[in-house]
Amino acid sequence: MSSSLPPSTPSSSAPPASPDLAIPVLAPGADPQQVLEAWLARCERLHPKEIDMTLTRVAAVRDALGLGFGADTPVVMVAGTNGKGSTCAMLESIALQAGYRVGLYIKPHLVHFQERCRVAGRPVDAASLIPHFEAVEKARGDVTLTYFEFTTLAILHRLASEPLDLVILEVGLGGRLDAVNVIDADCSVITSIDLDHTEYLGPDRESVGREKAHIMRPGKPAIVSDPMPPETIAAHAAAIGADLRQLGRDFSYGGDRQQWQWVGRARRYSGMSYPALRGVNQLLNASGVLAVFEALYERLPVSAQAVRAGLALVELPGRFQVVPGSPMLVLDVAHNPHAVAALAQNLDQMGFYPRTRAVFGAMADKDLANILARIAPLIDHWHFCDLPIARAATAQALSQRFDEARAAGQLRTPAVVGASLHPDPASALAAAAAEADPADRILVFGSFFTVGGVLKNGTPRLGAGVQPEADVS
Repeated sequence: MSSSLPPSTPSSSAPPASPDLAIPVLAPGADPQQVLEAWLARCERLHPKEIDMTLTRVAAVRDALGLGFGADTPVVMVAGTNGKGSTCAMLESIALQAGYRVGLYIKPHLVHFQERCRVAGRPVDAASLIPHFEAVEKARGDVTLTYFEFTTLAILHRLASEPLDLVILEVGLGGRLDAVNVIDADCSVITSIDLDHTEYLGPDRESVGREKAHIMRPGKPAIVSDPMPPETIAAHAAAIGADLRQLGRDFSYGGDRQQWQWVGRARRYSGMSYPALRGVNQLLNASGVLAVFEALYERLPVSAQAVRAGLALVELPGRFQVVPGSPMLVLDVAHNPHAVAALAQNLDQMGFYPRTRAVFGAMADKDLANILARIAPLIDHWHFCDLPIARAATAQALSQRFDEARAAGQLRTPAVVGASLHPDPASALAAAAAEADPADRILVFGSFFTVGGVLKNGTPRLGAGVQPEADVS
């Protein structure tokens, strides 16, 4: 049970759910995946708002469920603008290599909802989630919940039903009023901070940092892996008495082209291979992960071998995922300027490719001008695509925004750059593959819906001039 919740603002009153919202039932012979999807569709219609920033309703349902994790099961909560998914994946991988049974809540999903809930290193099956949706429905009574709140409670309830050695929870939007924050963390992690969701989190990094900092708890370790964090994070840690552990002060890393090392308050690791996750910022994330295991060492000891194996074997689809082929394929869910700048740096370090084609789809509320500006110098042809969600910018709108920015001199682009429009990510990738030469490179990036749209039938394996073939092995 949670005992030290941060302050919360009351929610506006919401009308009760429509009486025709039938509760899905997993009848004998029914397809569990379809029943789960019916539950998800129902959750989308329960509350009049997509986002309702308060913990009051979620905390009430948590209490009705009796939801919590035992004192013997440490909970690590991860917040930040970028690097959360990578941090969670490395935490999970190392703990698994150390022999622990791990529960992970990570989001959003790329193809199937159950990717968000992992136990013992694998997504749970759809059928195992349905009883926990039913439990939340029974416990909520007249309380209305948003899609994110309902599904978060269902996944937390699912994880709490397992005998686990470690629970890892990725925060969604913000921190202070995020539904995940109704659970007390034994250790919190704050990754890189940048501007995103400014309408909810504030107009500058200090405001965003203040919101993220509220996942900290008094007397508990709080790891900050941002090398230049907003001052509001340290200020909040001091105000509540959290054990702040800051990159560059309490732990650090270094290395050369072959190996790297990490030094903490009381532990050190040297001669380590680089994490299997690609990208310029992965050592920042890995350093924060090692600081977590140092902070929890008395409760959750891990060996140096588990650290090495966990970092070597970690996987996370869609985060600078390079798929060999002709042409080369790169998948990345970078969808804000900070993440796209890192993506551009990673692409620039890959070597020479005659042409790079980009499949791009994004939400309309993103900072599209800065996203385009950060990566435009590397892209020879844009394949703008529609996405199956109302919040998304249409392919036509993306193309128009690109043309306007280029005409205004806001973009540096190759001398010759092309663009085309597509109804979905899969058809955009098919067109890019058909038009590309074997030595070219195709980048699929932007929203999770963009990357998920090309992964729905498995990881594509490209051959120049042919339709993408899925590898589901």
